Parts: sequence; structure tokens; C-alpha cells
Amino acid sequence: MRNPVPSRPAQVSAENPFHLEPRRSGFESLARSDGFKFWWASDLAGLLGYESLDSFRKAVHKAMIACDALGIPLVDNFVQERRTVNGRELLDFKLSRFACYLTAMNGNVNNPLVARAQAYFVTFAEACRLYIEQAEGVERVSLRAELSDREKSLSGVAGDAGVTDFALFQNAGYRGLYNMDLAKLRQLKQVPQSRSVLDFMGKEELAANLFRITQTEAKIRNERRRGQGELESAAEEVGRRVRRTMQEISGNQPEALPPAGDIKVVRKKLKSAQRVFRKMDQGIAKQTPKQIPGAKKQEPA
Repeated sequence: MRNPVPSRPAQVSAENPFHLEPRRSGFESLARSDGFKFWWASDLAGLLGYESLDSFRKAVHKAMIACDALGIPLVDNFVQERRTVNGRELLDFKLSRFACYLTAMNGNVNNPLVARAQAYFVTFAEACRLYIEQAEGVERVSLRAELSDREKSLSGVAGDAGVTDFALFQNAGYRGLYNMDLAKLRQLKQVPQSRSVLDFMGKEELAANLFRITQTEAKIRNERRRGQGELESAAEEVGRRVRRTMQEISGNQPEALPPAGDIKVVRKKLKSAQRVFRKMDQGIAKQTPKQIPGAKKQEPA
């Protein structure tokens, strides 16, 4: 037996329910909270014109697949729960705002109510895009932080082993990996003089340099190399081996890898995305489109 969608809640008018006007009833007024802000899937189905919750579950399941594929925790966005509505027990879902967005995007585009919902959620598209597309940015930020720690460790080990000019020692490692000195690499990648080349590397290139640095430190310790010249040779040897490994496995030459965006900008965007979604959870309906970061002006319904 099909689970009919509960009738449209009394507090929601027959007008377009997808809007950003806090004094009008609609999608925002159906939000609930029990520790996190959510909407019942059955309520959303009613707003989108679905007659059956069973048919709407297809859109919910597609949304769950998309969410999982993006690496975003399902438990933070979709919670299945039984509840009673008008004397009838339903197997419903608690949906986060992001889950509602994904579900609407997986709805029937020929349905004018679904089309309205999709237009509404485009308001948040920039925020959602930031959230989704920063996966590599998160990895870059993590790798860059680890590289900073490993460089400090290598500097200490190299200093104890007799390196007196760390810049020359560091340059030897880059020369081995890139087949050019650091100054030429900086010019090739168009890195500002005041910034580290690491700040403009993608995750593959950062990972290669992390491996180079950790293995240089291990080589110094294991072989007990001593003195400026010996350690520069060790750093260059390791760099060349990492270079050969990259060429054998992926066919890539590290200097040919495209430069990535400034890591400082990536950090700023990640923080901005986090703030946007936190504001959404706290009640974004109280803001106008102009106040919402990345929001686009809605056309009249």
C-alpha cells in the first residue's frame, strides 16, 4: 500500500512556497529542530506536488547517492525515522537544507513545483558549489600544513648534521625533483617572490614534495650523512628518485603539472563556505538574498 503524502500543512499557503521572505509561510516555515535544523521529506514532497511518499523516495535516494559520492556524511543530512501523521505511521526522512537541495535537484524537472524549488535553491548554489568543490582544497590545505611541519623537522635534522646554509640545501632537493633550481621553478610557475612555491601546488605535486622531504630526512638519519656538501647531495639524490618514480607511475614530470590557485584563497573560501552553512542552519530565512554570501537575486514567482 502506498504511503500518501500528508496534505499541505495549514501554515503553508497555495502561493509559491519557495521564497526568502520571512513573514510569508512556505518552505522555511516548515523547518524543525531537534539539535539540528531539518525538514520532513513528507512535507517537502507535499510542497513539490508528489501524491505518494513512495514515489518521492526515489528522489531522496538519488540525493543520498549524490551526497555519498561527494564524500559528505549521510548521517549529517539524511535521517530515516518513523513518525505518525494524521493517525497513519510513515517511514519518513529528516532532511538537512543541503539534503533538500539535492533532493529537489533530483526531482522531476517537468513538474512546475519542482522547477520552482530548483530555482529557489539556485539562490544557494554558490554556497553549495563552494562546499562541494573544495574537496581538493581541503586536501591541499592539509598537505600544505603537513609540509610546513616536515620542513621544520628537516631543517632541524639538517642543522644538527652540519648544514649551515639551509637555502642551498633546500634548493638541491628542488633541483633533483624538478631538474632546475628553485629560482627557475618559481619563474616557471609564476610564483610571487615573497611566497613559497608550495602555496601554488596542486595535491599531486604537494604529495610528491612531502614524500621527497620525509625521505630526505630518513636518508640523512639512516646513512648518517654529515656536512653541507654531503647533505645537498643527499637531498638532490632523493629528489631525482621521486622524479623518476612519478615519471614511471603517472608519466608526469613535476614541472609540467599545472599551478593551482593560491592556498590562501582556498583557506578563505573554505572558511567562507563553513560560515555560510552555519548561517543556514541558524535560520537563513531571516536574511535577504542581498545579505546571503553568493546568493543570486530571485525573479518574481
